[in-house]
Amino acid sequence: MAVDIQIVDDAALEAEVNGNWTPQEKALHEARLKAKAKRRVRKSSSRSESLSESLSGELADGDSYSSKGKVPVPNDRKSRTGKGRGLPKKGGAGGKGVWGAAGMVYEVEEPDVKDPNYDEVAQGDTVYATVVPEVDERELEKTVNPIVREYFEHGDTKEVQMLLKELNLGHHKYEFSSLAVSLSLEGKASHRELTSRLLRDLVGKVLSESDMARAFDKILKELPDLMLDTPEAPQMLGQFIARAIADHALPMAFLDRYKGKVDCDHARAALDRAAVLLSMKREMVRLDNVWGVGGGLRPVKHLVKEMNFLLKEYLVSGEVKEAERCLRDLEVPHFHHELVYEAVVMVLESKGDTAVKMCKLLQAFWKIGLITVDQMNRGFQRVYDELPEINLDVPHAHSIMESFTDLCYQESVITKQLRDSCPSRGRKRFVSEGDGGLIKN
Repeated sequence: MAVDIQIVDDAALEAEVNGNWTPQEKALHEARLKAKAKRRVRKSSSRSESLSESLSGELADGDSYSSKGKVPVPNDRKSRTGKGRGLPKKGGAGGKGVWGAAGMVYEVEEPDVKDPNYDEVAQGDTVYATVVPEVDERELEKTVNPIVREYFEHGDTKEVQMLLKELNLGHHKYEFSSLAVSLSLEGKASHRELTSRLLRDLVGKVLSESDMARAFDKILKELPDLMLDTPEAPQMLGQFIARAIADHALPMAFLDRYKGKVDCDHARAALDRAAVLLSMKREMVRLDNVWGVGGGLRPVKHLVKEMNFLLKEYLVSGEVKEAERCLRDLEVPHFHHELVYEAVVMVLESKGDTAVKMCKLLQAFWKIGLITVDQMNRGFQRVYDELPEINLDVPHAHSIMESFTDLCYQESVITKQLRDSCPSRGRKRFVSEGDGGLIKN
């Protein structure tokens, strides 16, 4: 009713103000007024309907939740934004204190150590294990090479076993043997001897015979590439195979598998070399001397004998290069003081130009660095300490020693301090020299 009154007032006002309008303007103005009145009627009717619905809902169950701006009703799961179809959020499966939707089955959940309610005692027996990731094939060589090179220095196979057990080589563990053999082919005879011992000690503890066979299969395939750095690789590999079979690191049937099936000439040469060595040493349990006895593995008596023979051969031939080669082949740089000792003793016990030749030899070894300052000083000091005993067999040992040290000092073989530390024998004077019957030192 109030709306109709408002419309009539507006129409009267417009008639008073615009009494001079044309018919067209007047019709347009009346249409606008009617449209405005219809909008007002629709807006007021929608508000009255929503208000009546909310009031009727509150009176019915008291659980309803209103739209935006009204006080929320507790435990109501309907959307608070007034949007949507009015269904519960998350299908009724969400919210605090809710276990989930109806009919949902939960699996057994493993206890979480980080859970504040976690009780270690209530979990029973717990097993803790350290998981070592498997070494990647690309990183295998970088991991293995330092272990092998360090083994060449200390020669302790047990330490290598311990290091390999700490690594997780996985199905690439057989490649350790092939890498060790490849490195030893580029090294010395003593390195190859150490590698053969390592392969023998690893079988049954870290590697199996099948792993060792796979390693030698791989080396036979790579033999042409190995020959680029080591031309004697086929013969050396044959010795490795023979030694491994004799040490029970390789099965006896390893050679039989390749009979008539080898196309590479280098691989055939290696296998033939192994077969020949095994046929020659059939009565021996192991081919222990296949690499010779090298380095610090030799007995001291044997090294002393070799150095004596080296010096005697030099005195006859006078070839410094040959003496140098023989000394290097012994591979005992820590024992070169023995050569100095034997050379000086040989000078004391010999005659002629022995002192000059030995001084020349020591000077050559000194210049090329084959004999260090420490080894030179140690060799001369050993002679100084034993000079009283040597003097029993060589009466003029003190005078010969003094002249030889002067010669070595002039040729820059020894230092001035070492020359001055040479012991000198005091001379005794007797009654015939007019000392009144007293003996003086």
